[in-house]
Amino acid sequence: MRGQRTFFFNLRIVYRACVRVLALVPEGSTPPPRLAGHPAKEIARWRMEFDLVRAMRDRGHEVTCVEPQAEITRVLDAMADRAPHVVFPMLEEFHGFVEFEPHVTALLELRDVPYTGCNPRGLMIARDKALTKTILARHAVRVPAFDVYPRGRRFHPPRVAYPLLVKSLTEESSAGLAHKSLVRDAKGLRDRVAFVHEEVRSDAIAEEYVLGRELSVAVLGNGRPRTFPPFELDLSGLPPEAPRFVTARVKWDPAFQRRYRIRQRRARLPPGAAARIAELGRRVYSLLGLSGYARIDLRLREDGVPFVLEANPNPDLSRADDFARAAAAAGLAYGDLVERILRLGIAYRAAWYQ
Repeated sequence: MRGQRTFFFNLRIVYRACVRVLALVPEGSTPPPRLAGHPAKEIARWRMEFDLVRAMRDRGHEVTCVEPQAEITRVLDAMADRAPHVVFPMLEEFHGFVEFEPHVTALLELRDVPYTGCNPRGLMIARDKALTKTILARHAVRVPAFDVYPRGRRFHPPRVAYPLLVKSLTEESSAGLAHKSLVRDAKGLRDRVAFVHEEVRSDAIAEEYVLGRELSVAVLGNGRPRTFPPFELDLSGLPPEAPRFVTARVKWDPAFQRRYRIRQRRARLPPGAAARIAELGRRVYSLLGLSGYARIDLRLREDGVPFVLEANPNPDLSRADDFARAAAAAGLAYGDLVERILRLGIAYRAAWYQ
């Protein structure tokens, strides 16, 4: 009965012109009122937060930013003080652990507070790349074959043929990924697994290296999600001997991107391929129980067969990033996209309430 009352209360908020938003942002990422006077390196740290807060305030919403850091009481106090209609989590970790991100959202559910983005169960599943691949493979979705190398366990020979791509099991944003992550023998595998364990400080996954194009599908919605046109990370400018995957430099180094003409663009695909890949993105979103918004990353093999690499709920929402650009390609302007995400969060009703 209480869940039913909450649902109808949330629907009333959906139609309010102005809502109170509590934005949870990483330490040092509370954006200033304007960009002028700030160096590019500083802006890069809080660019997404700036774009989102500006878009919400331009729509007349009341936005308060809070940096929880390692203190969950800051979230509780802010909710008590501000009585937000919706919380907008912009955190990728809590207390230094990416594994704690779903727990912040779970706290909001326990407190009966609407929130934007993915539900905690979906966040937890997608955070584990091996679990994600296991679920998808069980439903006949093509994924790279893989082996998991947990910390504190003895090294074992791979059950997957070389070459292998070694990365963190749980970290995102290409953390620890470099050219050396692509290994071709046992020594390279052992060394790179040790690197992930010691430097990235996470379990490692070694997966089949699928040669092909790097695509992504942006998905938005709850019960009936929509997709935007597939985007491609163009790596054709890299040197011929360089492996084609998203290293940390490819993702985060502007000088490297300019030098090798690395850019995100709308994927040019054969007739019918874009629709099939979009449908695959929706299916992955549903199978993993995601909500709000997510980016599904794929590799399109040279023979046209797509392999799902991973799912990224609550991806970067900067105005210039691929999710917002994909929405724009479908006719959804940035301010409208942010507004839609807000309203989806307010209206979201977990399955167990139904």
